[in-house]
Amino acid sequence: MPLPMLPTCLVGSYPQPDWLIDRKKLASRFPPRVRARELWRVAPEWLEEAQDDATLLAIREQERAGLDIITDGEIRRESYSNRFATALEGVQIDEPYMQARPEKARQYGLKVLNRALADISRPTAVHICFGYAAIIHERPSGYSFLPELAHSHAGQVSIETAQSALDCSVLTALSEKIIILGVLDLSDMSIETAETVAQRIRRALPYVAPERLIIAPDCGLKYLPRDVAFGKMRAMVAGAAIVRREVGSR
Repeated sequence: MPLPMLPTCLVGSYPQPDWLIDRKKLASRFPPRVRARELWRVAPEWLEEAQDDATLLAIREQERAGLDIITDGEIRRESYSNRFATALEGVQIDEPYMQARPEKARQYGLKVLNRALADISRPTAVHICFGYAAIIHERPSGYSFLPELAHSHAGQVSIETAQSALDCSVLTALSEKIIILGVLDLSDMSIETAETVAQRIRRALPYVAPERLIIAPDCGLKYLPRDVAFGKMRAMVAGAAIVRREVGSR
């Protein structure tokens, strides 16, 4: 079945259940760069099965909220990067964190990204992150490294616009990319109304054709309470539906 205009999806993570991981410990530290097995509440011999079950729950929650593109919610991960990094043999390389280190990103970050994406024929996306809102509380009003991604091999660029109230005119520099538009403020525990989400989508429409937009949270929902995460997903779906009707009626 083809996707509708303005399809909805997650960016990365969905909250893991409290019975699976110690969420208080998880939130008390920066995202781990090495394995942090002490965070899991389930014994090692049962952990994989428990993670599989929790992944199914995350998938069902996304379906129940009405998302168009379903992910596994990164339920098996202690952080966004450590599961990958510690599974590799003979390689101590981290993603260059382009937003936080723009000068180094200009030196070699884009080359590294393009090397990683070379010869991939399936859709590819890169998320440029201001940091988890639960950990990084203050953020700039704009990106230090975004227009440069026009020259990346990634077909889609995932950005955050809600918490930072981003000036969406910067998206004109990415005219050849699909934009995954972040419209949920993850620093705010209140659940947006559908109209609030719709207004955040409308901010991008003068600069990006609706056919090039995917609607998503600003970043991963990992640190939100599960009821808040679910409510925000439903608001996102409803807000996208409002704008979809408006665009369709033009």
